[in-house]
Amino acid sequence: MMHLDTSFLVDLLREHAHRQPARATAFLEENAGEPLRVGIHAVCELYAGAELAREAAAERRRVRRLCAALDVTYPDDRFPLVYGRILATLERAGQRIGSMDLLIATAALVDAAPVVTRNVQDFSRVPGLEVVTY
Repeated sequence: MMHLDTSFLVDLLREHAHRQPARATAFLEENAGEPLRVGIHAVCELYAGAELAREAAAERRRVRRLCAALDVTYPDDRFPLVYGRILATLERAGQRIGSMDLLIATAALVDAAPVVTRNVQDFSRVPGLEVVTY
């Protein structure tokens, strides 16, 4: 199982919109059969981007179609403890990352899954998180 970061999902949406398969599409093809998940926080980021788009309604539809094809996960009772531990560890090391990235990383760690992202710089700071790029 792998968790998909927002950067991957944005790339996938762009490739589909431009009808030009590229790295994100190739990654999916190479990993066909691998269970894919996306945390609700990544979905929130996608919808925020949709709201900022010139054609927000059309972009919301694209996001809704993409998310319908994915296993969207929601925080459970393990989530707060894992989040707190990661945040404290990063703070002590002076390696803080953005809040949404931290939430996405937490979802992946709760599932003991790697995160698929283009944002290796931030996610690689999270102890114990396997980072996969494409």
